[in-house]
Amino acid sequence: MNPVTSAVGRPQDPPPPAPAGRRRRIDDWRPEDPLFWEAGGARIARRNLVFSVLSEHIGFSVWSLWSVLILFLGPEYGIDPAGKFLLTAVPTLVGAALRLPYTVAVAVFGGRTWTVISALALLVPTVLAAVVLEPGVTYTTLLIVAAVAGVGGGNFASSMANINAFYPQHLKGRALGVNAGGGNLGVPAVQLLGLLVLATAGAGHPRLVVLVYIPLIVLAALAAALRMDNLGGPRPEGRPLREVGRHPHAWAVSLLYIGTFGSFIGFGFAFGQVLLVQFPDDFPTPVRAASLTFLGPLLGSLVRPLGGVLADRWGGARVTFWTFAAMAASTALVLTASRHDSLPLFLAGFVLLFVLSGLGNGSTYKMIPALYRAAARRRVAAGADPEAAQRRAHQHANALMGIAGAVGALGGVLINVAFRQAFLSGGTGEPAYLAFLAWYVLCLVVTWAVYLRRADPV
Repeated sequence: MNPVTSAVGRPQDPPPPAPAGRRRRIDDWRPEDPLFWEAGGARIARRNLVFSVLSEHIGFSVWSLWSVLILFLGPEYGIDPAGKFLLTAVPTLVGAALRLPYTVAVAVFGGRTWTVISALALLVPTVLAAVVLEPGVTYTTLLIVAAVAGVGGGNFASSMANINAFYPQHLKGRALGVNAGGGNLGVPAVQLLGLLVLATAGAGHPRLVVLVYIPLIVLAALAAALRMDNLGGPRPEGRPLREVGRHPHAWAVSLLYIGTFGSFIGFGFAFGQVLLVQFPDDFPTPVRAASLTFLGPLLGSLVRPLGGVLADRWGGARVTFWTFAAMAASTALVLTASRHDSLPLFLAGFVLLFVLSGLGNGSTYKMIPALYRAAARRRVAAGADPEAAQRRAHQHANALMGIAGAVGALGGVLINVAFRQAFLSGGTGEPAYLAFLAWYVLCLVVTWAVYLRRADPV
């Protein structure tokens, strides 16, 4: 068989056929080679992206399940608003902690294998919730079951690390944005389902929300097993998570991701409860709150791929900088609306925050592979082997995606805790809004000082 010549004049073997059989393993993967990509690589990558999105989407729905279930917990459950905010904070915390091992799991088990395992793990919190949800259940039991739902938060990290390996550098922003945005849509999806159940069956049937997801989880795991692929190649050299943890950029990017993804997931979990507590006259029933809760997460999820596309074109740091500037202005609008008891302004400010956090999610994550690609170029210029430098850059980028994803998700915990304390102490969310405003200003300054002032801004 004659070799083909790549665009840079280097002979290459023809791309291997799509894997067949039960193993579905690809040992030769060269997405940066244009001929390889056009001859079949793009098709294989798209197929894996589609089924990755499906599994991650359901994972996000399970992770955010308790943002919906708390709307069903009426007076008969004996839980005050502070207790409900805690029920949404606990799965956020567990999901954040699981993102680190989930990132490593892709390299150990393979993307396809781990997608199947992590999808089937979602059966545990859904079945448990279906069993225990009834008046008379103890608050401790609900906390434990809510904590188990955190497994859905880990799916994001493994899915992003897996898809990052399938795409060439110039398409990573778009691919990661689509993957994450499709997953993020799991938040408004479960909220819309909750609204449907509340409006039709009533608040006495929370199990119906949970039972819908059990067959969907099985189908997602089966689809991943049949249609996704494991990428072969050498195991990560050294300990990428530990190595990346020593890099200042790991913590700078993580701080920014607290501001973007932490805002998205924190507001997504808490918004319905915030409306019920801050505007009780406008939202006398959970159905009224649920009718608006899904809108912000839906728009934020839909624009996340746009954040990646804009970052591909203009640079992740530049897009992130202007996103934080707009988030600070939107938070000021929310604070003003809260002080003047203006529901229309309040809703407008929060919808803007959701949209902007979605854009920032995409642009911030695009910065990660760009940072390590620049580091790889510097190593090659210093005499390092190009292939080894690129492999190390890819491994470090995956590791930072896990770290940033974990730390960023902690922002969702902080938002729920901030709301809980604000409403406990003063009956209003204004102290929390002031804290959010200060954080966005800090992120704005860090983005400019660390990334936009560089000789080669990312």
